[in-house]
This record gives sequence, C-alpha cells and structure tokens, in this order.
Amino acid sequence: MSHPPIAQLDGVLILHKPGGPTSTDCLNRIKRQLGQKKIGHAGTLDPMATGVLVVLLGQATKLAGYLSEDRKTYRGTLILGQTTDTYDVQGTVLSEASWKNIPADGVQAEILSWVGAMRQEVPPVSAAKHHGKPLYALHREGKDVPVKVKEVTIFDAQVLALDLPRVTFRVTCSAGTYIRSLAHSLGKRLGCGAVLGELEREASHPFTLDQAHSLDTVLSRGERLQELVLTMDEALPHWPKLALSQEQAELVRNGAWLPVGSFPDYPAQTGDRALLLTPAREPLALAEVRTRGQGPAWTILRGLWQA
Repeated sequence: MSHPPIAQLDGVLILHKPGGPTSTDCLNRIKRQLGQKKIGHAGTLDPMATGVLVVLLGQATKLAGYLSEDRKTYRGTLILGQTTDTYDVQGTVLSEASWKNIPADGVQAEILSWVGAMRQEVPPVSAAKHHGKPLYALHREGKDVPVKVKEVTIFDAQVLALDLPRVTFRVTCSAGTYIRSLAHSLGKRLGCGAVLGELEREASHPFTLDQAHSLDTVLSRGERLQELVLTMDEALPHWPKLALSQEQAELVRNGAWLPVGSFPDYPAQTGDRALLLTPAREPLALAEVRTRGQGPAWTILRGLWQA
C-alpha cells in the first residue's frame, strides 16, 4: 500500500535487509515511498546478504562514520569444491575440485584459525576502488582487476554446523571485512576451493537482529514510521553522554573545546569519546578528548545541531 510522503525524520532505523536488492535499492525505496530525502547507511551488505542494515535518517546521517566503524557479527554458510569470480555462489564458476578427502576437523581448525589480525584479498567483484573506479566496474568491462589487500581483524570464529561440503559458521569481525574472502581463502588453503553460499549480518554493533524491522514493515508504516526510529540520543547507546550548561553549549556551537576539568564529576582521558547534550538533553555534538596546549580537552568531532 502506498503512503503519502512524510516529514523528514532524524534518527536511526534498524532494517532487516532481505536477500536480492542492494543496500542502495532498499534506501531508495524508503526515500521514494516515504519521502525521506536525507538518508544513508552505516555499512553496506552484498545483494545476496540479509540482516542488520543500519539506516540513517536526517541528522543521523552525520553519524555514519562513527557507527560504520564498529565491529560486525555474521552467520554464514560456505560450500567446498569450487571457486567463482565473485567468491560466492552467484558468480561464474572458475574451477571445481573434489572435497571428499578433506577431513571435517581440518575444516573446523581452519575456521578457528581465522581469529586475529590478517591481510585479506579484496574480492575482484566489489565496490573497493582502484584509481577512483570500483573493482566491479573494471571486472564488468573485462579489464584486469588488480589484487588489493586490506588489514582486518577477526575477534571470534565459531563452527555451527559441519555437513560437508557445507559449513555454517559465525564470525565477529572489524568493519569492512569481506566474508566472501574468508571463504575463498579457506578454499585455497584446503586445496579444493570454497564459495560463500549464504550470509546474514546478525549484528552491527551496537545494534542486533532482534531490533530490526523488515522492509515491508517499514514501507507500510507511513506516518507511523517514527515509532520504529531510534532517536538521535539513542543512536549511540555505547557512547557516554555528557550534559552541558547553556554557556558550554554556546562555546561548542562556536567551535571551542572544553577542558576536561570543566566536568569534575566525569574524569576522562585522551581518546575518550562522548555525546554532548544541551541543557534540554538534545544531542549537540560528538566529542573526543585530545591533548591541547593547556591540557586534555573535549574537542568536537561532529556537530549535530540544526544549522
């Protein structure tokens, strides 16, 4: 059912992305059908992937860089015995090999060995750029795609089910990790190849799948969409909140930094972050403690006030 456009909202919407459409497709439907012209997200999902897509509305688009940098948790299934140009089941098959002699405990050991810092190959069909051009565009044009690597960290890896050639696993990783690449590299080490068959993002810290709403639910809400949207002060639940006086709020609006000593009840150290609030408890700015000439001070990372 179609609804008339509603006023621009400010906040975070946790979407349970369906498999098939791109992340941008989902945002465009919300933009088009609900009139949310100022919209973004905090970390894309491949078209075949499902799960948590953090949608940012209005002023919350300013939070993109701070929400997208947090760790993610995925549940996936990989399939042994082949390789593809996309590193998943949707790509063109490049090779096939028998997995029959691969022991299940060997597969499990390989997955558990993911934990730690690693350099991984970026899939040749991805949005990563080379001289400003996405790799998928080079691939589509039949051009040579350069091998790119990136540093990522796997914080936890679990094997949930082993039914060779299918393996279901869960990983918690740093932002920007390519789960397709984890499957591909495992297949290379085992010598039989492997592709990613299914993928669901269970969490994009601090948000989890049980907070997510289906795209159909979101699109059917109309003027009641606000009921599903987390407010700006709820958008960063893992950030401490620091209430300012009226005078301090004016200083922040004018670009000044606030000495840590201005808040005797809130000791802070260099590198600490907080969400600064106005006396009315409205989000004012994201701030970080940095060392200044006269000592550590709260320095503005991003202003959140309305222009």
